[in-house]
Amino acid sequence: MTMSHFLNWHDFEGVNPEKFFKATLWQGEHVMIGMNCLEPTQTQAVHAHAGADKFYMVLNGSGTFTVGDEERIAGPGTVVVAPAGVPHGIVNTGAERLSVLIAIAPGPSKSRALTGNE
Repeated sequence: MTMSHFLNWHDFEGVNPEKFFKATLWQGEHVMIGMNCLEPTQTQAVHAHAGADKFYMVLNGSGTFTVGDEERIAGPGTVVVAPAGVPHGIVNTGAERLSVLIAIAPGPSKSRALTGNE
């Protein structure tokens, strides 16, 4: 099977009524790219990635992002950066779905521990 080098994030949006939805768009040796979708009031609990940096780019909707001791409301076009080991999380405080493109580098592996609730 041949993988396309061009992806449309809309193809990866989804809903999980019990907790936020997440999907992997692509994972290579050095980075993982994913999609997180949170319905209103859903959360991604504060957690940290030991040895991996993470970024979020808000595609649509809005929510409250926490990185370390800082908390801000972010909307479409906002990029949020969480360096390795820094606790981070999301609450969808808006009225519509919050869709966020994420990247973690290096990508998750069984040898690297997560702290908190990814």
